[in-house]
Amino acid sequence: MKGHIFLVNPSHPLPEGYEPPSLSPALPGSEILLESECASALTALLGRIDAWDKIIPVSGYRPHNEQQTLWDETMRDYGEIFTRKYVAVPGCSEHETGLSVDLNEVSDDFKYTEAYRWLSENAEDYGFVQRYPEDKQEITGIITEPWHYRYVGQAAAKAMNAKSLCLEEYAAGLMDGSLEMPRSE
Repeated sequence: MKGHIFLVNPSHPLPEGYEPPSLSPALPGSEILLESECASALTALLGRIDAWDKIIPVSGYRPHNEQQTLWDETMRDYGEIFTRKYVAVPGCSEHETGLSVDLNEVSDDFKYTEAYRWLSENAEDYGFVQRYPEDKQEITGIITEPWHYRYVGQAAAKAMNAKSLCLEEYAAGLMDGSLEMPRSE
C-alpha cells in the first residue's frame, strides 16, 4: 500500500498487523487520532470555515483490537444481520487505516445539515471524499454514510468527484489503466 489511494473492504482487507505510518490528533487537542497527513488536511479544512464548533470529528483511527471489540459487542447485542450491515469486519475497516473520519452525528440526518452541504462542496479541496455515497451502495456494499469521509489526497478527490466515482470505481480504473494516477499523488 503506497500513498492514500487503496481499498479497504471485505474483498481487500488490510495486511495482518497493519498500522498507519504516523498518527496525530484529528484537531489540536483532540483525543481522536488520524494518519498525520489526513489530520493536517482536516485541520486545514475545518480552519477554513472556523468550523471547530460546527463540524466535529467523532471517530477516527481505530486499532484492530478496538474494531474487533466493536464487532464482537455488536454481534452479541444486535445479532449477525445488523452487525454485518453496520459494522466493518475487523481487518476490513477504513478506520483501521487512520484515513477515515466520522463527522458530527453518525446519523442519516447529517445529510440535511448546512455542515454536510458545505463539506459536499469543499471537502475535495482538502483531499477528502464522502466514502459511501447514496448512489454507490451496490458498488461499495455499504449503506449510505453521509458522515464518513476518507482522505485520498486533493488530486484524487477532485478526480473522483469530477467523474462521480467511489473509491472502488477509482481504484479499479487505476488498476485497469482506464484512469491515470493524479500527478500530485
